[in-house]
Amino acid sequence: MSTRQTCATAPVTGERIQLDCFDHFSDTLLDAPAGELWRYLRGPSLFRLPGRRLAPLFVSVLLHGDEDTSWRAIQAVLRRTRAAKLQRPLLLFVGNIEAAKANVRTLPHQEDFNRAWPGTARSDTPTATLLREVFEIVRRERPFASIDIHNNSGHNPHYACVNSFEPRHLHLARLFSRTVVHFERPVGVQSAALAKICPAVTVECGRTDEAASVDHAVELIDSVLAIRNLPDRPPPYGDLDLMRTVAIVKVPAGATFSYDGADADFRFRPDLDHLNFAGLDPGTAFGSLGGDRSRQLDVTPVNDGLAADAFFGYAGGKIQLLQRMIPAMLTVDSRAVRLDCLGYLMRRVGPDGRSTSE
Repeated sequence: MSTRQTCATAPVTGERIQLDCFDHFSDTLLDAPAGELWRYLRGPSLFRLPGRRLAPLFVSVLLHGDEDTSWRAIQAVLRRTRAAKLQRPLLLFVGNIEAAKANVRTLPHQEDFNRAWPGTARSDTPTATLLREVFEIVRRERPFASIDIHNNSGHNPHYACVNSFEPRHLHLARLFSRTVVHFERPVGVQSAALAKICPAVTVECGRTDEAASVDHAVELIDSVLAIRNLPDRPPPYGDLDLMRTVAIVKVPAGATFSYDGADADFRFRPDLDHLNFAGLDPGTAFGSLGGDRSRQLDVTPVNDGLAADAFFGYAGGKIQLLQRMIPAMLTVDSRAVRLDCLGYLMRRVGPDGRSTSE
């Protein structure tokens, strides 16, 4: 088994989640499914693995316990390089092992591991304290880049997310996909925290049951381990399909919803997630209101200066867009809606972040 070490961090007071640090990745872990990691790791763990070049790559996996593409991808990379040194050092953070055991995003008593990084609104929680500890360790290592790997529950292409329009961040994202989304909310996400110290990207690898998801994540990790630098000049115009999140859409707490026509406060169309990444015109229906037709979606505007009521209209009981928008991560998974959101609304932008014509 790997050698467990004490993580060298500043003293932490109050309730805390233990972080274990290792200097080796054992053969046992190379074959262990995500749901079985609890047998070998006590909890959140940080691995320091040596490589040829000085600046390490930081990769976080299993921040959400039911998104195991990240874990299978890192296993594939390390299994293949078992007999050889990595191109550059690797800092690997394995996050919510407890939730992975139950195959859920996060357990009821837990805080979301991708909403509690530095920048979160609640910095005094045990999870926030843990992730601040990880961040400080990684910051001292002066990482070359950071990758956070996720799956999603709806019908989406594989795409990359960034929190900065700085060229190196965009070039890092382009190594995964030409479809790139810039976002500022939600806060407390890994990529936003790491973007303060190095180029950082979140990659959305589709659903966990897609065979290509692992291969695509492996290609990205391999590419970043191998390259020597990320360009400081902006990517060529047209090389990216770049979008910016302008609103987060949620179902209000306590409201009911359905996708099969059953009566509920919100009766969403059954193919809602197939609207993702399509340019939708005003009037596009997301579904209809049910019940007493009094409820409206919770919309949090981001970046665009629009009021919350400027996105959806409800005339005649229909839920219709009022603006031309591009949705992302719309889902028909009711659990995902309750734990996170119904989806996001975006607009296409240029590399400088300014809106472009569709």
